[in-house]
Amino acid sequence: MSRYSEFHARSLQQPEAFWREQSELIEWKSPVDRVLDASRPPFARWFPGASTNLCYNAIDRHLPSRADQPALIYVSTETGTEKTYSFAELHREVNRFAAVLLALGVLRGDRVLVYMPMIPEAVFAMLACARIGAIHSVVFGGFASHSLATRIDDARPKVIVSADAGSRSGKAVPYKMLLDQAIELASFAPEHVLMVNRGLAPMALAPGRDVDFAVERRKQWDSKVECAWLESNEPSYILYTSGTTGRPKGVQRDTGGYAVALAASMKHVFGGEAGETYFSTSDIGWVVGHSYIVYGPLLAGMATIVYEGTPIRPDGAIWWRIVEQYRVNVMFSAPTAIRVLKKQDPALLRRHDLSSLKALFLAGEPLDEPTAHWISEGIGKPVVDNYWQTETGWPIIATPRGVEALPAKFGSPGVPCYGYDVRLFDETTGAEVGSNAKGVVAIVGPLPPGCMSTIWGDDERFVSTYWHSVPGRSVYSTFDWGIRDNDGYYFILGRTDDVINVAGHRLGTREIEESISSHPGVAEVAVVGIADALKGQVAIAFAVVRNPAEVADPAARAQMEGEILKLVDSQLGAVARPSRVHFVAGLPKTRSGKLLRRTIQAICEGRDAGDLTTIEDPTALEQVRLALGGRP
Repeated sequence: MSRYSEFHARSLQQPEAFWREQSELIEWKSPVDRVLDASRPPFARWFPGASTNLCYNAIDRHLPSRADQPALIYVSTETGTEKTYSFAELHREVNRFAAVLLALGVLRGDRVLVYMPMIPEAVFAMLACARIGAIHSVVFGGFASHSLATRIDDARPKVIVSADAGSRSGKAVPYKMLLDQAIELASFAPEHVLMVNRGLAPMALAPGRDVDFAVERRKQWDSKVECAWLESNEPSYILYTSGTTGRPKGVQRDTGGYAVALAASMKHVFGGEAGETYFSTSDIGWVVGHSYIVYGPLLAGMATIVYEGTPIRPDGAIWWRIVEQYRVNVMFSAPTAIRVLKKQDPALLRRHDLSSLKALFLAGEPLDEPTAHWISEGIGKPVVDNYWQTETGWPIIATPRGVEALPAKFGSPGVPCYGYDVRLFDETTGAEVGSNAKGVVAIVGPLPPGCMSTIWGDDERFVSTYWHSVPGRSVYSTFDWGIRDNDGYYFILGRTDDVINVAGHRLGTREIEESISSHPGVAEVAVVGIADALKGQVAIAFAVVRNPAEVADPAARAQMEGEILKLVDSQLGAVARPSRVHFVAGLPKTRSGKLLRRTIQAICEGRDAGDLTTIEDPTALEQVRLALGGRP
């Protein structure tokens, strides 16, 4: 067995001893006596009885050794702002923010909803909640009023923290009007709304309810707030999964298990070290932002970069300029963002000094092999895929570089992370499938530390949604298809509901996308299945080409479409061949980079596209409609 194989095996065979060792990576107010209470499956309570505080571990404990070292680096290409906060300065700002929340009546266990752009105050708010034992619920900035209202009703926050506006591609995105509308729509009303005024948009304050943060901050200039020591299983935050329909699904996270899981992942998965710099290009509204912008890097004693902007403004080299300027050691982004960069001049990848960078980690969407090769060769650095979910909070599958430098396999996120007992099951029979056979990726309980403890306010929904979907099994379903090769590496094939049934043949859209992506002229692609009277469903592809001139006229488009169809024929067979390949300038996706396949499918079938509050660029939908010419 390799070193990592032994490491992983021990985590499953001796979980209490293994996680007791990992628990030493953080500080506890009362010590860890018991490691795991799994007496009520599928619920798992990690480190029951022990108490700790996320904010203390992220800031306070570093003050004796690195008070003057960078902790938070803010870069906004939207407003031209760059500011670095040391651990001591971050400590002062979080104390002030915590004192403001206390003055507004926020108590331990109260919810605070954070509806903010990527600015330092958003991070201060999250850490201040953790400091006083309040439960934060970050909602992605710019969510439409209806979606925000449903989250207000579910979390029932005592205070909402927001700002006048965010900014996207140089244009202000007003928040206050959306927030006011959401509060009107909601049946629950917060006691106060704490507003940060950036001067980007008008911001009228409602008397008696709305409070100006700048005024309250000055009142608490010298305040010092003691940390609330929480029992390990007390909730730290609620995070609503993107794309939910009906009643929102709030992922509830604990405190101690999450802190241990993140501290361990920073060491074992990402290889980060105290004093280094971590750059995640995500948003705090998503789980990557929670785990690897705010908490993970700070727990590890690293500086974390908070970036407001796009990957191509002012040009496609902006991220690499940040890497050079701030000597970034570990970077985390999404495959979709890299595919955006593929449409830029490749020379931009080599404009800046990237010698400080140890590796680029990617997650969020399956990483196709052509994109992985392109970025790895372009920046001359290891590109490390990893796979996880909002629900798990940290990677399920990866190549944990801090334990052993396992070889990478392009197209695979790697092997199961320590603590995860990952299996593949047949969706119909529930039988476990072996190597090189497709099955539903699932995890045998108990889930390791850091994973969701339940759905906020709905234990029954947690059990029925995640633990009862594989026939005859009580296992956690990821709702993703996967294949495991003979070396134990997993390949994620897409969501179990992203399956096309073509004349009785079940095809994963991701498999077809992988094939089309291997065409040298294709930068990005989405495949959806649409209803067909003869075959049940047919596949339709929407492709973004690297060079638009190659599809500038009908003859050129027909030629490339023919090349792509032949490629799919040769790799997957005629049954997988899309009925059409349409060429578009961009694909509709969320601001976190996920392709909106169901939205594309709805447009193709002439249905209502549904809730589009998370869409990054609405014009991409028009691209799809124009490509269809009014017909699928």
